[in-house]
Amino acid sequence: MAVDSASGRRGYSMRRWIIAGGVVALAALSGSCTTMSKDECLAGAWGEKGYADGAAGYPMTRLDDHAKACAKFQVAPNPAAYESAREDGLRTYCTLRRGWEEGRSGNTYYGVCRPEEEAAFLPAYQDGRRLHDVEEAVSSAESALNSAEARIADREDKLEAKERELRGEGLTDEQKERVRDRINEVRGEIHQARRAAREARDALDQAEWDLRRVRLDLTGRYPI
Repeated sequence: MAVDSASGRRGYSMRRWIIAGGVVALAALSGSCTTMSKDECLAGAWGEKGYADGAAGYPMTRLDDHAKACAKFQVAPNPAAYESAREDGLRTYCTLRRGWEEGRSGNTYYGVCRPEEEAAFLPAYQDGRRLHDVEEAVSSAESALNSAEARIADREDKLEAKERELRGEGLTDEQKERVRDRINEVRGEIHQARRAAREARDALDQAEWDLRRVRLDLTGRYPI
């Protein structure tokens, strides 16, 4: 696939952004969980682990996480077996189809593919990620709109209840004043919620337009 210099620079910048984000994500993941159980460490199937990690797109630094997990059980990894098997696993990962699937799922790319494989993988990943991101934007806007509309309905019910309370008998002047103050507060909350709903509708319209545009752009290129 031929690219001009400008698109090439954009692709390079995008690749750097993806890899940088992947490093941050991997650091967070590594710090939050143990990558291997005691049984896995004692089994010592480093080839199997390496292949699985390669097929999942993990960088070689994943072995450091495994080493830390297994050190608790006095087990050291076999780097040679792991790395060789990981390279085999990467061959199943670094494909155009897998790039599309990974991007489509919103998964992180850690920059693990060789340049000749990345030439097919990365554009497909970026296209899949584009579609994933616009679909997420639609979902987020729908959620914001639903939340705003639910708030409007809730506050309108409260307003109606307070207006009934104000029309009731037996309230002192002080109590009536407090109810009026609350009515004004609720009306302000309704105004804010309606504004949020308008903004959410605008965001949803834009997101749905972006989604249609991206789908049209990708039609025929991938299994959308």
